[in-house]
Amino acid sequence: MLKPKMGKGVILGKNVQVGMGVILWNYVVVGDNTRIGDGTRIGSFCDIGKNVVIGRNCNIQAHVTISNECQIGDNVFIGPNTSLLNDKFPHSRCPTPSIVRDNVVIGGCVTILPNVTVHENSVVAAGSVVTRDVPPNMVVKGVPAKPIMTRAEYEAKRKKFIETRSRPQSSSQTFHDV
Repeated sequence: MLKPKMGKGVILGKNVQVGMGVILWNYVVVGDNTRIGDGTRIGSFCDIGKNVVIGRNCNIQAHVTISNECQIGDNVFIGPNTSLLNDKFPHSRCPTPSIVRDNVVIGGCVTILPNVTVHENSVVAAGSVVTRDVPPNMVVKGVPAKPIMTRAEYEAKRKKFIETRSRPQSSSQTFHDV
């Protein structure tokens, strides 16, 4: 089993549990009593609060904020500059953390408000503000985020996109310097 790897300037609070094969890049701060599951990768400059649970095999990009007591399931992708919040009325001392279930994809620059659950297999488009629970197997986008398609429709579009990008270019195409 692979030991966790920690970059420069990583700060771990008290009683933090870090699973096998975890990578914490530079300048990650992890609050007290937080658990990070096996195989998870956390990008530079992330701020992870106290009593947070992060599942296995997650990929959390740079500059992500995960507030105290938030929960993240297994196999979750979170794009850069995203925030998971936990207090509907800041300084209320009554946290209502957001929850992200298994196999969720969250684009960059997303804000997930307190007391919101993003259910399993859903996708949140980049730049969205999630103000209400996201149903399972649904793609949402916008401010506020609203359903736009199912996860199955998203995967079909994703597959087609990848196929068109991975085909070799025809030799008849010529590129010129501009």
